Amino acid sequence: MDPVSGSEFLGALYARHGRAVLGRVLSLTGGDYQRAEDITQETFLRAWQHRDALDTERAAPWLHTVAHNLAVSAYRRARARPAETPLADAPEPAAEAESAELDRMLERWQMLDALQGLSPDHREALVEVYYLRRTVAEAAEHLGVPPGTVKSRCYYGLRALRSVLEEKGVTSR
Repeated sequence: MDPVSGSEFLGALYARHGRAVLGRVLSLTGGDYQRAEDITQETFLRAWQHRDALDTERAAPWLHTVAHNLAVSAYRRARARPAETPLADAPEPAAEAESAELDRMLERWQMLDALQGLSPDHREALVEVYYLRRTVAEAAEHLGVPPGTVKSRCYYGLRALRSVLEEKGVTSR
């Protein structure tokens, strides 16, 4: 079928059944005109895709079935999504970002304070491995000690750090 006859088919189909399908979909969407128009448009798009099998005079049952199925699918998709929060109830992004930044600054301060309570060897090993993200081998090379020593210092350094943080009341057992 050439494009002209396809558009003629769609024009004739919509002229004959468009108002009835839109009315039916309006009732299915609870009067949401915009959603009803979208579903009706999708219904007629599908009719155009099946134009070889449809007759403009007897297409009403097929159109109403497709429109009904599309409306039900749209309803189910909407119900599957989490409820949207009204803007009035949503936290202000600036205030939320400021609070998060304040929390990060407090955590950094607490960690720096706790690290000062460790021996220099333990502190250096932890900084190399956990803050500078070096591998044990890289940290060992940088510190000039064997990799086993870096592992040992990290292990005992973390234990000592946990004790310091517990003494300060930052963490609990």
